[in-house]
Amino acid sequence: MKNLNWIAIVTMWAMLCMISFVTNIAAPFGNIWSAHYDWAGMAGNMMNFVAYLFMGIPAGALLIRFGYKRTILIALGVGAAGMATQLASGYVGDSTPVVEIAGQMICLNLFIYLLGALICGFSVCILNTSVTPMINLLGGGGKRGYQLIQAGGTINSLVGSMAPMAVGFLIGTLTERTTISEVAPLCLVAMCIFIAAFIIVCFIRIDEPQGDLSQVQFKHSPLHFRHFRLGAIAIFFYVGTEVGIPSELNAWISHLTDSAGNPIVGSAAIAGSLAGIYWTLMMVGRFLSTIISNRFTPRTQMIAACIIAIVLLLVAQFTSDIPFHIMQTEIPLSCLFILLCGLCTAVLWAAIFNLATDGLGKYTAKASGIFMTMVVGGGIMPIVQENVLRPAIGYSASYILVMAMFGYMLYYGIWGCKKVNFDIDTQDGIGH
Repeated sequence: MKNLNWIAIVTMWAMLCMISFVTNIAAPFGNIWSAHYDWAGMAGNMMNFVAYLFMGIPAGALLIRFGYKRTILIALGVGAAGMATQLASGYVGDSTPVVEIAGQMICLNLFIYLLGALICGFSVCILNTSVTPMINLLGGGGKRGYQLIQAGGTINSLVGSMAPMAVGFLIGTLTERTTISEVAPLCLVAMCIFIAAFIIVCFIRIDEPQGDLSQVQFKHSPLHFRHFRLGAIAIFFYVGTEVGIPSELNAWISHLTDSAGNPIVGSAAIAGSLAGIYWTLMMVGRFLSTIISNRFTPRTQMIAACIIAIVLLLVAQFTSDIPFHIMQTEIPLSCLFILLCGLCTAVLWAAIFNLATDGLGKYTAKASGIFMTMVVGGGIMPIVQENVLRPAIGYSASYILVMAMFGYMLYYGIWGCKKVNFDIDTQDGIGH
């Protein structure tokens, strides 16, 4: 990997860490609010991902208008504001009723928190729109671009594994008295990192890998290309699985009770640790994927990962009644098989992005914006799993939805990623 701009690449890897940290504290923070409002457990996570729906395409436009470096700076400033807003929810509005829902008064602090989660979602959406395509382009696409994305993803997963663990240990046991103020240190650390990163990026030289796109003429939308359209759907489902697997598991373990119906002491800490293990497995999976990428294509890795994940989730359906002891607490054995899916989800983001943007040339920036819009799946699908399936069929059986999403990604890896009658002109970007 000679002649690569390693300063720019390492900077982009650091941005991936920010994305992971902000994203992975959303679900554990949601557990705090679920102790006050039954329906609010995934609300912050949903706001974090709904932001992608509104910001994805505008983020692509920012990339074209301002370039990669200035777009990243915008994202870092927005991220600092979002974390400050979430932190404020632990100290403001906890005794100010705003509206009544289902006979329960909702206080202002929840709305402040949700606003903060939405703002943070805007930030990570803009970062994702900039960082992933830039790493791919810096590596020249193909296997090397995929390898660099996976290497950054390894670091991303390391930070991601720490986030829910830190939240869990700060909370300890989840009660109705638990508030965001108990995780204030994490919010403060995130704010400081955003500010420090902003200052550092200001002084780092980052060349635009595709030059000035603001003057380029675009005759088509990236959706003109079949392999990209199907890839965008695959990303919607992928993020739904990546987020849904640990988030639902976190909620499941956090709400475990003893034979008398009382919350198990330290259940939130145990849940955070298990969620952290999931992200650690993703880190291991991405590291292994980085190593084997010289021999196995992204497509091959994607197909294998989807098949293994489906098998693991099938086994989980038949082991939910078998107890397993961990950290002096009894949990369902199926949780372990669900955790192992982290090894599988590890390869999918980079593989789907790599396959879906293959050959798009100057359309890559716009395609990335559309991709980020589809990341909203990480907010929608966990809500469906938690609020629709889980009450009807239980925690374990709700993972049937995750299994179905892996099924679509398997289809994309085998057939959907093929470029049918594809042709792209370097001047006009004409695709058929």
